[in-house]
Parts: sequence; C-alpha cells; structure tokens
Amino acid sequence: MPKHSDPTPAAPDEETLPPGSVEIKRRSRVPGVMITQYVELVPRGCSTPDFIRKPFSVTIPGGKTAIFRAIISGDPIPTVTWGRTKGDTVDPEKYRARYDERNREYIFEVVAAGADHIDTYKFFATNVYGKAVCTSNLNVTEVGIKKQQAAPPNEDFRKMLKKTTMPKKKPKKVQKEGEIDPAIWDVLLSAQKKDYERICFEFGVTDFRFILKKLNLMKKEREKEQAKVVEKVSDLKQIEVRRDGRAEFEVDMQLKDPNSQVLLYKDGVMLDYSTNGDNKYNLDQRGTKYCFSIKDLGAGDAGLYQVDVDEANILSTNFQVPDVEFDTTLKDCKAKEGEDATFECVLSVPVGKIMWYKDDVVLEEGERCEIVVSEDKKSHKLVMKDLDVADQGTITAIAGIVPCKASLEVAEDPNRRKGKGSGDDDDEAARLAAEKARRQKEKDDLEAKRRAQAERDATEVGDGSGLGDGSGLGDGSGGDGSGGDGSGLGDGSGLGDGSGDGSGKDGDGSGGDGDGSGDGKKKRSRTGPLVPESVIDPGVHFASGLLDTTANKGDSAELCCVLSSESCEGAWYKDGKKLKSTDGITIVKDGATHKLIIDSCSEDDSGRYRFEADGRKSEAMLTIQDPPKIDADSLKNFREPVIVRAGENASFKLEFKGKEPMKVQWFKQDEEVLPGHHVRTDSSDSHSSLLLSKCQRRDTGEIKIKIKNEHGTIEADTKLIVLDKPTPPQPPVEVVESSLNAIEMKWRPPKDDGGCPITNYIMERQQLGRNTWVKIGEIPGQPSYRDTDIDRGRKYTYRIRAKNAEGISDMMVTDDIAAGSLCFPGAPAPPKVASAFKDCINLTWVAPANTGGGILGYNLEKRKRGSNLWTLVNPADEPIKEKKYAVKDVIEGAEYEFRVTAINVSGLGEPSAPSELVFARDPKKRPGKVTDLKLTGSSYNSLSLSWAKPKAVDGVEDEAKGYYVEIRPIDCMDWSRCNSTAAIQTSYTAVGLKSMAMYWVRVIATNDGGEGEPQGFDNYIIAMPPPVKPRFTDRNMKTFLVVRSGNTVRVHINFEASPMPDITWLKDNMAVAHRVTITNTHKGSQLLIPTAERKDTGIYTIIVKNMVGQETFNVEIRVTDDPKPPGPIELDENVKGTVTLSWLPSPDEKRDDRLHYMVMKRDSVKRTWRIVGDRLFNNKFTVANIMPGREYNFRVFSKNDVGMSQPVLAPTWGTISKREKSTLNFPESKPLDLECAPKFLLPLKFHSAPQGYECYMSCAVKGNPRPHVTWYHNNVSLNTDTNYFISNTCGVCSMLILRVGPKNIGEYKVVADNPLGVAECATQLTVRE
Repeated sequence: MPKHSDPTPAAPDEETLPPGSVEIKRRSRVPGVMITQYVELVPRGCSTPDFIRKPFSVTIPGGKTAIFRAIISGDPIPTVTWGRTKGDTVDPEKYRARYDERNREYIFEVVAAGADHIDTYKFFATNVYGKAVCTSNLNVTEVGIKKQQAAPPNEDFRKMLKKTTMPKKKPKKVQKEGEIDPAIWDVLLSAQKKDYERICFEFGVTDFRFILKKLNLMKKEREKEQAKVVEKVSDLKQIEVRRDGRAEFEVDMQLKDPNSQVLLYKDGVMLDYSTNGDNKYNLDQRGTKYCFSIKDLGAGDAGLYQVDVDEANILSTNFQVPDVEFDTTLKDCKAKEGEDATFECVLSVPVGKIMWYKDDVVLEEGERCEIVVSEDKKSHKLVMKDLDVADQGTITAIAGIVPCKASLEVAEDPNRRKGKGSGDDDDEAARLAAEKARRQKEKDDLEAKRRAQAERDATEVGDGSGLGDGSGLGDGSGGDGSGGDGSGLGDGSGLGDGSGDGSGKDGDGSGGDGDGSGDGKKKRSRTGPLVPESVIDPGVHFASGLLDTTANKGDSAELCCVLSSESCEGAWYKDGKKLKSTDGITIVKDGATHKLIIDSCSEDDSGRYRFEADGRKSEAMLTIQDPPKIDADSLKNFREPVIVRAGENASFKLEFKGKEPMKVQWFKQDEEVLPGHHVRTDSSDSHSSLLLSKCQRRDTGEIKIKIKNEHGTIEADTKLIVLDKPTPPQPPVEVVESSLNAIEMKWRPPKDDGGCPITNYIMERQQLGRNTWVKIGEIPGQPSYRDTDIDRGRKYTYRIRAKNAEGISDMMVTDDIAAGSLCFPGAPAPPKVASAFKDCINLTWVAPANTGGGILGYNLEKRKRGSNLWTLVNPADEPIKEKKYAVKDVIEGAEYEFRVTAINVSGLGEPSAPSELVFARDPKKRPGKVTDLKLTGSSYNSLSLSWAKPKAVDGVEDEAKGYYVEIRPIDCMDWSRCNSTAAIQTSYTAVGLKSMAMYWVRVIATNDGGEGEPQGFDNYIIAMPPPVKPRFTDRNMKTFLVVRSGNTVRVHINFEASPMPDITWLKDNMAVAHRVTITNTHKGSQLLIPTAERKDTGIYTIIVKNMVGQETFNVEIRVTDDPKPPGPIELDENVKGTVTLSWLPSPDEKRDDRLHYMVMKRDSVKRTWRIVGDRLFNNKFTVANIMPGREYNFRVFSKNDVGMSQPVLAPTWGTISKREKSTLNFPESKPLDLECAPKFLLPLKFHSAPQGYECYMSCAVKGNPRPHVTWYHNNVSLNTDTNYFISNTCGVCSMLILRVGPKNIGEYKVVADNPLGVAECATQLTVRE
C-alpha cells in the first residue's frame, strides 16, 4: 500500500510548475476546488489530484482547537500542503497537520484559536500530473459573561456586589442507560401541549402517563419560582430557524425588578449576548417581549437553550441540528387563482418536522395549507389550496439549518373574479366611496361657514377688514370713515397684514398672532370668533416629503415633493441658499407636485436640499457618486479578440475615469494576474494596460479587468487567442477494413487544433521488415484514409501528422496492421425470443463486435431439448440479411433453442451461445395472487412462510410455475427479493434478517406469461421467535460448586425464551459485586469471577424474565482452600482396650461449615497407617481394639471439599508387656522438605491453527506451595478475558481458543509464581487462511 505523507506547511500562493509542463485549468465536481493539469494527456491508470471532500469552514469559540478535514484522491498519491492568506503557519505549537490512516483523512489543526487566527486557509494537493486547490474560512467567536452596567454612584456597595455575582448552572448529570434525560422536563415546561408527543419522541420516552403526571407537579413548582421575579409570563415560542438563516425564540414577560438580570444559557454554560445585533447571540427587547436570535448557524449550535431571570428559569428550548441534505429540492410552481399548489422535497435522513415559509411568514396546518409527512419522515409535502394572487412569492423549506427555496406564481383568472359579482370587492369599493363623500361634505361645510362669517363681519365693520384663507396671509387695509377694525385673520402662523387707520387710508396694524388690530378714532370690540371653534383647518402640509437621493456624476438627479394644495407656491434651498432655475437646474411645479431637476450632476451638487412652502419645510440629502466609467470607444476596441502567434506578446489597454483612489485588477481565466515573469501591468488614474509576453497556447482564454472604487465596481472582458501548431492526432486508430485489396482506417482529430482548423493530414507508411518510410502525401482534413496500394499478407505501420496554417504537429504512430489475411467475424450475442406461438417463433439478435470487414448475412440453427443435433433453419445458399427471423418449422408443444452464425467475405464465424429454451405454444397468461398466506415460524434472523397455489382461470389466469418472496424494512421504500430464482415449493424461509426488525412481506406467483399480483400481510412482521416462557435447557445443571481460592469461577446457564428476556444475577438476594462479569446472549448467560475469594461464597440466583413469564435457578458456590491442621492431640484410656483422642479445632472450622476430621492409626506390628475414623465433625474420637503389648501412633487431619491439611501426630501410646521381647530400633526419620520453586515439566509447543477453528494449548508445571498461573497474549493478561477458557488441574495448565482469527496471532506466555520463585514459558501462534 502506498504511503501517505503528513501535510506540510507551504506558502499560500505557491505556484511552481514543473519544467516543460503545460497549465490546463478546470473545475472539480466538488464546488470550490480548482484543478491545474500539468500534462495534456494523463496516462491510463493515473489521475490529477482532487478533493473528494474539501475542508468545511469552521466557526469555534475562542481558545478551542479548529480542525479541518479533507479526503483527497490522485494517482500517484498527492503531496498535501497548506497555508493561510494573511500570515505564515510555521509555528508547530499552533499549527499541526497529520494523516489519519483509518479514515483516510488529511487533518489540519489550529490549536487554541484566537482573533489573530481568523483568516482564509488554503489547501494544496500536488502530484506530477497536476495540482488541486481549495480554501476554507476560520471564524473565532468570543465567549464570556455579559458585562454588567455600571451602578449609580450612590448605590449601596453591598447591593452592587450582590448583582455582580453571576449564577452558575449545575453541571449536567451523566445519563445512565435506561434513565430519562432530565433536559426533557425543561423543554416540556416551556412547550405547548400539541408538541408534547414530538418532544417525547425526540428524547426516546414512551411512558406518557408518567410524564404528564410529573409534569403537572413540576409546573406548579416552576410557577412559584417565576412569581418571585416576574409579574407574568406569556407567549413562549420555541426556537425556529428563519428564512434569513437565523434561529429565534422569544418570551413575553414583565419583570418585577427592572434591574433583574436576564441570562442566557446553552447546555448549562452562560452565553454572552448583545443588544445591538453585532454578536452571534443577540437580544431584541420590545417592551415586555424578549426575542433572542442566533446568527451564523452551524452543527455546534445544537443544544438546550435556557432563559433565566436571576435564578428562575423562564424558557427552555431544545435546538436540534440534524445532519441532513435535500436529495430532491423544491420545484418552481405556476398556477391560476382557485387552483392548488404542491411543493415536495425529499431529505437524506428522516426528520420529523421541517419549517415552511411563504416569504417571511410561517406556514402552518390550516384550512388553506396542508402539510404531509411520509411514513419514513424523509418526504415532506406542502399543499396550498384555493390560491389567490396575494399568495405568490417565495416558498422556503428549512430542514434543520439547511434551506431550500422555490417560487410560486399565481395568474389572475378573469372568470373567477367576474363570478364573484357584488361580493367583497364591491362592498369595499362602496365603503371607500362613502367615506370619500363624507370627507368632501365636511370640507364644503367648513368653507361655507367661513365665508358666511366673513360676509357678516364685513357688513358690520365696513371694508376695513382683511380676510385670510387660513394660511395667515391677509390684506386688512381700508376704512369706512368712522372707524375700522383692520383685522387680519390667520391660522396662528404669524403671517398677516391686517392694517387700517379708520380714515379710509392705510393704517398701521400687525398680524403677528392672526387677530390684527387697526388704529382708529373709534374701535369696536368683537364678542366672538370669526370661525367657530369646532372647525379646525389644517392648512397646507406635505402629502409626500423629500427623500434622500443618490446619483452618479454626470447623470441627472431629481428631488420631488407633493403638497396638499395645488395653489401654494414654494422655494428651493441648498445648504441654506435659495435656488432658481438656471443652466443645469430646473424647478418644475406640476399642480401640487414640486420638482428640482439637476441635468448633469457634479460633486459640487452634493449637499442638503430644502423645500419651503407656507411655513412648512422638507429636507433631503443629495449624494453624488463617481463610480468608475469606461470610455465607450476604448471599450469597443478592448472587446475585440486579441489574436497572436505562440511566442509573441499580447497587450491590452483600457481607458476609464472615476473618483480616486481606484483599484485595478486583471484576471485570466477567472484567476487574478499579478506582475511577474512574462506579466507586466501599468495603471494610472485614467487607463490601465496588461502585457503578456511570450504567450503560449495554454494562455488562450478570457481576459477580464475589474475597476473598483468606493462608489462601485465595473468590469470588462475580452478574449485572447494564441495560435500554434496542432497537437498530434489522438489514438486509438480504428481499422475499418483490412482485406486483400485495401486497408481502411480512421482516427480521432487532435485534441487542440492550435486555434485554426486542420487543413490536411500528412501520412507516411513503412512495411514491416523494412527501414524506409514511404511518403503517402497530404490528405484532406477528414481523419480517415483508405490505402489500396498494399501487398497481400504484409503488415504496415503508419505515421500521421496534423497540419494547420501555423505548422505541423508531432506524429502519431499506429500499430502494425495486416493486409490480406482472413478475418472471420466474431460470435454474435445469443438470440433473444421476441415472441412465441404454437406455429411460429420470432427471434432477434445483435451483430458481433468483430465483423472482420463487413457482414454478408447470418445462418440460423435450431435443436430440440435433449438433442445434440443442430439443423439449419434457413437455406444454406440464402443467408439471412436482417438481424431477425420468424421460425415456422416448429412442432406445437416442443421445446427449442437456437443459435446464429455471422458470415463475411472470409467465411463463417463462430456460432453464438444457445438461446434460452422456448416452447412452441401460444403465450401464457400471468398467474393470480397466492392464497392462504401465513407465517409458519420465525426467529431473530429468519421468517418461514407458506401459502397455497393460485387457482387457474381459463383465458384469464394460468397456473403458477414458481414464486418469489420479497421483503421491505418498515423504514425503507424499496422491496428486495429474497430468492433470485423462482421457488417451486409453496413454502419459503427468508434468512439474514435483523433481530427485532420490522418487515413487510409479500409473495408473487410467476410463470412463462410473467409475474402475477403480489399478495402480502396486512401488518408488518417482527423478526423474532414466537413468545416463549423462559426455560432452562440443561438437564444436568450443577447446583453446587466448590472452587479453590484464587481460581476462576465460570457458571454458564443455557435457556430458551422469546422475546429476549431480562437477565438478573443475585448473590444471597443482593446484587452481585462489580468485579463479577456477566455476559448475556439470547440463548444463555455466563457469570465469571476472575479470581475467586472466600467472600464470594454464597448462593447465586439467576432470574430470566420476559413478557410471557420468568424462571429462576440457584447455584451454591463455595470458595475455600486447603484447611489448616487441628491443634495438639491428647490421649486418654477411659475404657480398657480403647483410647480416646481429643484435639483442639482447626482455625478454619469457624469459616467452613463443611470442615471435618479424619483419624488414622498405626501399630508397632503392622507398621502401616489405616483410617479408623472419617467425616468427624467433633473434636473427640475413641479408638477400640487396642491390644496390650503394642505401641500405637495416631494422627488427625482436617478435611474439606478441596483437600486435607497436614497431619497432627499424637504422642505414642503403648502398654508394658510382661514378657520381654526383642526390639528393633529404627533410625530416627527426618521430615522431608518438599517445598520447591515453580518449574515447567512440559513447556508450550508452537501452534499453527486454521482460521475459524479451535486452538488448544497446554503445559505442565510443578511447585510447592502450589504456584499461581497467569496467561499472557502479547504481554496482556488473559485470566479475566471471557473469550479464552483457562483451567489449571493438578499442575496441567490449559487454554482453549474457540474460534481463531487474525487478532489471536502473536506470542502467548505462561507465568507461574510462588513465594520461592517465578518460571515462564512462551510460544507463538500463527493463523492459516
């Protein structure tokens, strides 16, 4: 396997081409990846680098490690380098790169990322044939505690300290298996009742009754806590993803203390949020409504969000971000009014609910909207009913954080609108007309009252009054000779000219407040107002004011406003100076509309403009921009393609103007061109030029210039064409004909024609065996040639060059082509039966791939089933011209097979393979549905079915010849066929199923006429055995086990039960210790104690329980060791001829209730020990038949279930003989010391076992005290591994491996140790395939 090297740092703009290479740029199938190919033709089996999965952009909190992962292809294996745009990446402590062999990923890490690491990172993959480049962004967010506002200076310092103490959430408790996630309670408390079932499903909870009961209690406790900090809480809205890519959740609450802290948590960690919208987490408070939003959503934003006030929880919402994509996106829809519109999408993974939006409005289930979710939760459909024109817009579906959009267009239906009659539209029009008439009547009444009052005043006072029109403008001059009032009426605007002197001349009056006074000899006081106080005239006002306007330099600009009165005049001002219509500025009044038009804007025209009329004014700002502009003549010349020959220089120049500073960029084939080798740029304020020297053919492409300043950007493009000689013609050369008279061949034209068409091909020929090449000459531009000047039986090689106006390409050399040799056609494909009848069988076939120079016809042969004789169907001298034939020489009911042979000028070719056997009979009808389909048996991985044959109906349904069984998992939409060939029996067992999985099952009957309708079950079937009450299957299960202390205890219980039962082990009705290993399967359970101790003694109970019932079994395990010997022995003769032995009990007697004693006797005559008492549970024993004159020795042993202790010898017991006897003195025996260090008597042998078979290892060891034996595999202890069966019996140590696999290969070692020493023995195990 080739070795992958770790990625290494490189310069961000590394662009080094191998010498003599080309540069062919193309885009990868992966968006955002650009591939540069260094060679024109990549050899077969090799490839340029490419990103199978490019690194994703990463957004992480500050201080965390950013990880970019990429999967890269290419042969040979590319070298991976990386860099960043705004700095280097040479610090090994900050930047790490490695290759993951297991996942085949290139990994680049930025350790402890901070604000200085925010950048665009580039990744390069390079080999000898090319280079692939892609980029990814790294964003780092700040995480912290929201800063508190400064307290007032006079606030108590203790209170300030109390406020700055930030509460901390308790760490999330680790959830054990089977427990309910405590986060569900926080989410349910803030959710609506309609969402309870969905939330429980997300958390995997099925006991709804328990949930509701506990939830009611928790709601009361939560309301008490909330009442301490808020007045009321309402309108809790769970988190939702909006169309603009933000996630929002909100709550409406009224705080008791305005200084209370509103805190935001995510998974128990406090988040820093902003109130001005410049942070990832933001708060928008409008009155009592608090709306939180999350920007730049990613997979890391998933979690439990909580809103707390001080220490009281107000809102909890669970945000899930599934890893989902749209397999099928929404399609644009066009419909008419009254019709329905359907939008459907298919997701890559199941999602229970997605959000639907129409523009910015959430769409929910209702009368006009129907939302349908498929059973597998992958297909989601929105149906909008009874469309109206107002319904058109953009429909958006959001799955997780991934959006998908489509447009909805609704066309008006004139017939539908006409059919409405005097409906809602007519009612609305009538209402608007009545309202307009009422307002006009009020206006007319007001005008009439004002004029009537003015006429009455004029009659009483004379002509010395000036009437105002409500605008504060009045002409109050005049007098009647006897006195005048000279009043000017106004609206309080301060504009009035109400003067009079009472003598018929103009007087001096002021109308500052709208009541004007005149100076006369006699004054008259007015007792009431001119206009009733109940009528208020609003005067002139702006119906539409000025708006800020932006215009480009040299373009026209227009400022416009609309007054409420058409008769009112006004004035225009710029920066406080009054404007008049002059050259370039036009002031227009069109009724109540006033316009200021500037014909050709300049920078001096920028400023604040104001329009004043009747004391009212409106202001707006006019901004003049000067974006870049390109000279039209220069642009026309620039867009003309530049055509140069290879090696020549290409120059481009473009003139422009605009506000400085301007940035000019040149691009070649969408990549920026920077000054360097063979590239020179020259830019000024008015033009820019690009010079490409020594152009090559690969430089052909689009040349683009981009000019940018602060006001805008403009682009222009042209084309560069570099002419050069063509590339060689492309292989392979196809030999169309190789006969006795001619060789005809064709080839592929050059991949690159050099920018101009191919005019001719220059050909040369060489006969095999000669050294000279013969020039054939130039042939027209078609890539084919027929050579008739050949010798039969000779072989020729050809050299072909392409020619255009710029030169001649390199040559392409063909393989040796033989002329005049016999070339028989190949074998056609087996004939296919198009149709079959009792008197005719129609066949078709395909011509052979190797025609050998042209097919003249075909011979068709047939034979009956069971016969070896092929007979020709067509006459021997009349080959079949077409590739089909109708065979009529058949016998009804007989079964035939056919084969076909191609014929060319050389003769008959190889016959084809035989066709399928076919009967000469009329087509059969398809069978019907099977009947009596039932489930006869099941297990965890199989289902057994049986059914009855479908009945045959003459002329409608024929008899079935076989059956297919199909299954479909409940979460899948596709059926899979269990048997590839039709089953003949009416029963079948489907195997290979997943345990406890749910399947739909159906059976399809088939015959020669086709497949019938499927017959399935009404409900799905679960892959599990029939319900069985637990039952222990071992007849001879041990109920009592004795184990030596330090050895392994292994108890295996076999049972049968369905469904899979719950298995519980107890020790003395208590849970077993943690060091006890329990291994459960569906057929048994095993209890393992690796190293038994005396405290493990007890009664172990296994409880096997399922829905059908339960069963228990007890096994007593006694852990003990060799007992200690009893105490000293005393001898007494209570009765003549007997001896009574008494001894102190063994120290183990209290710990072992099965400990007993054994007494042995030896006399001086027989000199052998024999047992006189066994299984003694007391400390006294009387030995009878004591003969006088003999000496007796006694010894006592302690015994238990494991063995017996060392003996305790009693004093010698003897009687004095009256007659002296000769005595024999034996030498005093010395006790033997049998203690020794461990030693292997028989070492381990080398083992080589086949894969999947058992392997048994054994060795023999001795030692006293008994050594402790430990097995090791590659220096790892195996004594506690349940995959190995280890035993130690009388010094024979053995280990059994049930199924040997590659993981068992290695060194196996046995270590035996006791207080006197340690011994080792090792061997090797190899596995054969």
